[in-house]
Amino acid sequence: MVGLSHLDAEGTARMVDVGQKPVTERSATAEGAVRMNPETLALIRAGAAKKGDVIGVARIAGIMAAKRTHELIPLCHPLQLSQVTVEIAFDDAMPGLRVTATARLAGRTGVEMEALTAVSVACLTIYDMAKAADRAMVIEGVRLLEKTGGKSGAYHAEARP
Repeated sequence: MVGLSHLDAEGTARMVDVGQKPVTERSATAEGAVRMNPETLALIRAGAAKKGDVIGVARIAGIMAAKRTHELIPLCHPLQLSQVTVEIAFDDAMPGLRVTATARLAGRTGVEMEALTAVSVACLTIYDMAKAADRAMVIEGVRLLEKTGGKSGAYHAEARP
């Protein structure tokens, strides 16, 4: 299968050998959102959710998830991340929370999956911590925004309308 590096000539899944690739500075940024009722957003903003600090816990959960991506996603390499950031912003117009995560390292393989995993788990944590107030929340728009480094170079997602 042309273009799928995790499949061999017979179509069998395999972990890619990155041992001969050069070490380069790499980064990736992903985004996602949790849409919710305005009352739920106000509850989180006030710090009044029953389970505690939704934003703080979701931020830490995202960072922890990025560090454990190789344990969650088959065929991902364990990486020595140099930085993971998770930012969570209130969006009254949505209404909901927007999550952005960036992962960085100097290594032989990219960190897109780590950034995407950080966003996904942060969004899931927001849902878990606020579900008592709003079971109709929707996690949406999880995607790679940009990546740098490596043989394939830079990628920048097109803006959404």
